[in-house]
Amino acid sequence: MSKLFNCKIMFIGGKGGVGKSTTASAIAHFLSEEGKKVLLISTDPAHNIGDIFHVKPKDKVLSLNTYLHLLEISPQAESKRYIEEVKTNLKGLVRATMVQEVHRQIDLASASPGADEAALFDKITSLVLEEYHSFDHIIFDTAPTGHTIRLLTLPDLMNVWISGLLEKRKKVQKNYSQLLNDGEPVEDPIFEKLQARKQKFVKVRDILLDKKVTGYAFVLNAERLPILETQKAIDMLEMQNMEVSTVFVNKVIPDHADGEFMKNRRENERPYIQKIHEIFHKQEIIKTPLFEHDISNIGHLRKYANTLTNHLTMKNS
Repeated sequence: MSKLFNCKIMFIGGKGGVGKSTTASAIAHFLSEEGKKVLLISTDPAHNIGDIFHVKPKDKVLSLNTYLHLLEISPQAESKRYIEEVKTNLKGLVRATMVQEVHRQIDLASASPGADEAALFDKITSLVLEEYHSFDHIIFDTAPTGHTIRLLTLPDLMNVWISGLLEKRKKVQKNYSQLLNDGEPVEDPIFEKLQARKQKFVKVRDILLDKKVTGYAFVLNAERLPILETQKAIDMLEMQNMEVSTVFVNKVIPDHADGEFMKNRRENERPYIQKIHEIFHKQEIIKTPLFEHDISNIGHLRKYANTLTNHLTMKNS
């Protein structure tokens, strides 16, 4: 069995359409049938986990049974919630005459690139910290690769940004105290909120970098573009000290698939499989076959999960 399944937190990423939602769902379903309490979370705007389990998760955790629970997060809804929270935190901290202008500036910032990812990461941070002790496993089915990379590289960026704000706030408060308060320190609600936020990000960053706690995996097909995209993603995460432990090669043509068409497809696939061995030699490589049908019910999902848990790790083949 893959060592990835021992991690409390798992991030499953990959190019759009390669089968990452199916893979994440299969892992979650398998672990739940092993008696583990699992929270499966989708951060992909094109949510699929609800469709896989034939349910409609909303903005709250949906319990399928005692062990398996689903949550679909909307980046747009989280961005809106995040902005409203910022506005609420500023109430009473700015003059009434400035409130409208401050809100306008916040609304402009919410439309800037990366705003959705920042709000989404804030939600993920809260979920990890709040649900950490409530579940045996928390599995994230992430958005396509580019979004995932931006999301997972945010902890350091947010930490640096908040540290800069804290330093500026310290100088402002020091000057304010010297000028108006005879040097005596004064309470600063904004500084306190920034400090609490920094501690929150630091705590989550420690969890995300703990190899015994958090595992990262990518799903790809044996094709040129998914291989290149996955290679770039793994390299970028390694720069953030996040090591991808597992690569799932999905929809591999099985040996029993017959006919001239399948024979040609298998021959076309062979050099890509070899390329995968060469490029991802540091990772555990698990291949799953192309099925004759969609993974559209629990029986299919269980069958798919069996190929993950009873795999032959491809090290020398």
